[in-house]
Amino acid sequence: MKPIQKIVRGIDSFSEWTGIVTAWLILLMVLTIVYDVFMRAMFNQGSVMLQELQWHLFAIAFLLGSAYTLKYDDHVRVDIIYRSRWVSPKARAWIDLLGSVFFLIPFSILIVYSSYDFVYNAYAFQEGSPDAGGLPYRFVLKAALPLCFIFLILQGIADALRQIMRIVGQPIEEHP
Repeated sequence: MKPIQKIVRGIDSFSEWTGIVTAWLILLMVLTIVYDVFMRAMFNQGSVMLQELQWHLFAIAFLLGSAYTLKYDDHVRVDIIYRSRWVSPKARAWIDLLGSVFFLIPFSILIVYSSYDFVYNAYAFQEGSPDAGGLPYRFVLKAALPLCFIFLILQGIADALRQIMRIVGQPIEEHP
């Protein structure tokens, strides 16, 4: 069972790294917003590029943070049944396993597969902002979509393996 533990810990470590990067992106986004608001309020100067940078940073942080959020089990779920005292830890493990195997991973694979043309066309045409003064290289933002869903697939696999180990009675110990 040691190889499964190594795989899960490796993926968890990678997701932890994505969480750190996400935190820095959020800080950069907040600083960008503060600067933009200050420039508008004090000097009556706005910037299309800064506005687009704000929503690009938000989109990437949202996507990149999804695997980290899944790692910490902080994703959206209907907890009224899942967290009730009538549902055993083993039943919760089954719910998480089936959710990962039948919903999370297949949906994420679908997104990765279906976004290929979307990203490829943006890159092939060197898509940029349609607005004057906007950001170039919009394909970089679009490329984050399949990449971050790949990260989500990896964390989904780690979570599924973790649940399997719980079900068979050999839970994976968390990092100290």
